[in-house]
Amino acid sequence: MSSNISMNAGSLLALVLEGVVYGFSMLMFIGTIWGLTYKQRMQDVSRPIAMVAILLFILSTVHIVASTIRAEDALVTYANTFPGGPAAFFADLTQPTVKIKGVTYVLQTLLADGIMIYRCYIVWQSVLVIVLPSILWCGLAVVGVGMIYSFLNITSTSNSGDIAINLSGQYMHWASAFTPLTLATNLLSSGLIAYHIWKIERNVSAVRSKKSTMMPIVRILVDSAVLYTVMLFILLVCFICSNNGEYVIADMLIPTISITFYMVLVRVAINRKYSYSSTIGITRDNSRQYHMQPLQVHIPQFTHNCNTVVYGVGDKHQPSTFTTESKKGTLES
Repeated sequence: MSSNISMNAGSLLALVLEGVVYGFSMLMFIGTIWGLTYKQRMQDVSRPIAMVAILLFILSTVHIVASTIRAEDALVTYANTFPGGPAAFFADLTQPTVKIKGVTYVLQTLLADGIMIYRCYIVWQSVLVIVLPSILWCGLAVVGVGMIYSFLNITSTSNSGDIAINLSGQYMHWASAFTPLTLATNLLSSGLIAYHIWKIERNVSAVRSKKSTMMPIVRILVDSAVLYTVMLFILLVCFICSNNGEYVIADMLIPTISITFYMVLVRVAINRKYSYSSTIGITRDNSRQYHMQPLQVHIPQFTHNCNTVVYGVGDKHQPSTFTTESKKGTLES
């Protein structure tokens, strides 16, 4: 197709855009680690979430390193020696860097969708709610394993520079089911989480005196789901149309998956920091106010006669009685 982007241009564009998105994901990763450890003791830090965040960052880093090495090999190392030139090298699916990128994409997607289902379970506290998302995720895992197996078994490709020819066969059957499954899993899990939090906030809004702190998290969940969904939809359209732009979106999708995971944790950390700062501020203001209040003491002159009834040890809880005579009268207690 004349409107299709070439492999050379597509690979370079994919590397540049992936690098930009990876930079944002690195900043979000730093924010996530800060959010998990801010005002927290080490034993209170959620180790599973921290491990997932680190693993997502590692997978994103491995993917962009493989992309960089692949671009260097195609344009510098084997530019004049590889049969068919750089375009044929980019379309060669037997290269180790291509296989690393393919495995990384599948693992990143499975991990991100699994975490989304786990979040859904934590919010709903019900196994029944996550039955359908779990079934979709299991199907996604089976398809992902099939993709990896068929991809790693590709041993020969043509030097035509057309990657669509090299991808034909069993791999295409697995790949055609992978993107729709991950799209459905992400949409269903994100929708269930957002709906449950929104329903809770609506029920308690009538008795809440201050502004809700959960609705910003709902908006972040929706925004991250929309971002991921739009990219998956574009990827699916490019895949159906056999457009090389598919590989640009696929490379950008790896750090984007990490960003959608980090966004929620950073938002929660910001809310926690704001709530903590507000509480400290109110406490300091009240303390300052009490210290500034003047203390007035009036001590009248009086004379008194005490007739005290003393009780024994066994009656020590009984009150004493006495009579106080002041200048203006007598008070008994």
